[in-house]
Amino acid sequence: MRDYKKETSDRVAFIRRLVADAKVNGIVFNNSGGKDAALVGILCKMACDDTLGLILPCGVRRNYADDRDDALLLGERYYIPHRVIDLLPVREALTQTMDMTISDFAYINIAPRLRMTALYAVANSENRLAAGTGNRSERHMGYFTKWGDGAYDFNPIADLTATEAFEFLRYLQAPEAIINKAPSAGLFEGQTDESEMGITYEALDTFLTTGKASESDRAVINRFHAASAHKRTPPVLYGAADGDCL
Repeated sequence: MRDYKKETSDRVAFIRRLVADAKVNGIVFNNSGGKDAALVGILCKMACDDTLGLILPCGVRRNYADDRDDALLLGERYYIPHRVIDLLPVREALTQTMDMTISDFAYINIAPRLRMTALYAVANSENRLAAGTGNRSERHMGYFTKWGDGAYDFNPIADLTATEAFEFLRYLQAPEAIINKAPSAGLFEGQTDESEMGITYEALDTFLTTGKASESDRAVINRFHAASAHKRTPPVLYGAADGDCL
């Protein structure tokens, strides 16, 4: 078990330094109603009173129901103001304008990229930093959208596994409705992280923290990690070699 009292103090100090160094007025994050977003929102609010949560539904029923309700509950509990921006009309306008057939995979991933666009529109307009909400487990598996939820100014929980983020929320006494819900990116109906990846977070996090895994779980982890390597590396630049910058 990590020392979450110290973790809280260290992460709040980290966020405060970033805000001061960037000379910004505040922070904005995607208040999705999920565990990671809740943890980031709580930590950011502790560090910076001017923390704003955006609730950004985009077509999936739970976005407009349970996820929205849990996001509102987080805001009420921790005095985090919110704005709701329905992105479905934007996605539909984009896909109708494009003179091509959009694959299901591409269509699903438009939502997190629109959320990133909304976050940065607010951040740029109001002199805020955009906070990321992904955890170590998701990053290792590539379970995020490139230039979507994988784009942000800083991420205060990127080193935490999903299990550790869950324990952290318990320590902070976050709402039970958020703690107990099944992790989901909420990108299509019925989606859950574990069913889509084909592995439990418990098994994944055990591997990440101890190196131990069954043969079948290790195969799943290695497959996802290898296939998503491009998400964790910077864009390829002509003329740059061996990681040198131009």
